[in-house]
Amino acid sequence: MSAEIVNPRSDSDDRTDEELFDPAFALHRGGKMAVQATVPVRDRDDLSLAYTPGVAKVCSAIAEQPELVHDYTWKSQVVAVVTDGSAVLGLGDIGPEASLPVMEGKAILFKQFGGVDAVPIALDCRDVDEIIDTVARLAPSFGGVNLEDISAPRCFEIERRLQERVDIPIFHDDQHGTAVVTLAALRNAAKLTERSLGQLRAVISGAGAAGVAIAKILVEAGIGDVAVCDRKGVVSADRGDLTDVKREVAGFTNKAGLSGSLEQALDGADVFIGVSGGTVAESAVATMAKDAMIFAMANPNPEIHPDVAHKYAAVVATGRSDFPNQINNVLAFPGIFAGALQVRASRITEGMKLAAAEALAAVVADELKPDCVIPSPFDERVAPAVTAAVAAAARAEGVARR
Repeated sequence: MSAEIVNPRSDSDDRTDEELFDPAFALHRGGKMAVQATVPVRDRDDLSLAYTPGVAKVCSAIAEQPELVHDYTWKSQVVAVVTDGSAVLGLGDIGPEASLPVMEGKAILFKQFGGVDAVPIALDCRDVDEIIDTVARLAPSFGGVNLEDISAPRCFEIERRLQERVDIPIFHDDQHGTAVVTLAALRNAAKLTERSLGQLRAVISGAGAAGVAIAKILVEAGIGDVAVCDRKGVVSADRGDLTDVKREVAGFTNKAGLSGSLEQALDGADVFIGVSGGTVAESAVATMAKDAMIFAMANPNPEIHPDVAHKYAAVVATGRSDFPNQINNVLAFPGIFAGALQVRASRITEGMKLAAAEALAAVVADELKPDCVIPSPFDERVAPAVTAAVAAAARAEGVARR
């Protein structure tokens, strides 16, 4: 009823036929989330405890012992989902207001799949320094920050510098969530085809946020070799047009010293990972190694359509929910944040991400088959497994505070 008071429905407005009859518009009407109290305010006594004068005692206690903020406020249970609207899903730079439905969606996924409360925050600024300053000033209210849909290469600097300024986890899900789920699926695909990660050579199409993060986590996990490709081909040290981020990537990838196009890099490769869009010619796919693994994750159109991929690959994954083996970030970020918040971690480390990937892969380790190398987002085993693994890794790495 309260939502109707502030946002009444009307049948006499100027909505188009699409808005009137499309179920997506119907679902989004009034927004997808609300704030709900966890304590009652039924009478004068409740009011005096929840607000003044009772609240003053708690405020004074926190002022004297700042760590009590975790026990007596929502801080350790809530995440800020922050964007500037510059790289929203497949829509691109649509601005902060238009990004809000996605941020609300992210917030309800946090709650549904990880039991974590989240608040969407869309910032009307693009300057890196302004974004960092703004989020850092908001940080006392939250236990963690999920950066979302911020364009590369700005997202790399924003995440790094923010983590240097605040003592709560800063996590750019477009990078690390995708990387964790990709690694988990690849571990199982390798196991299914009786190979280790160290025996695999991978090619990544896309040198943006997701591509760079996937390359990093694969190297950390012990991949045999990985080459990253952008629009101009393999990101290699001999290119003179590389950004600072791509120059860093060239320094820890491509041990084989490949150069040239993506299609040339695929010749003999064991793994294709697509996070770029575009289309890969079937003739190039046909040159991949026997029992290849194809993770074509562009939405809505995979770089290699599954019908084509299945001709040449032992395992095929996409980013779509209507095909098996969906590489979906929702498998990772709710449990990762739940684990980090549980132990009041100051940051999310590489070890925590690797632990999340291992736990996620283990969920279906005894059920492996070509169309099941990664669990469904609705598998109730996922979030508890990832949460426990991340919390244990945080303690082991010394970033837990309880």
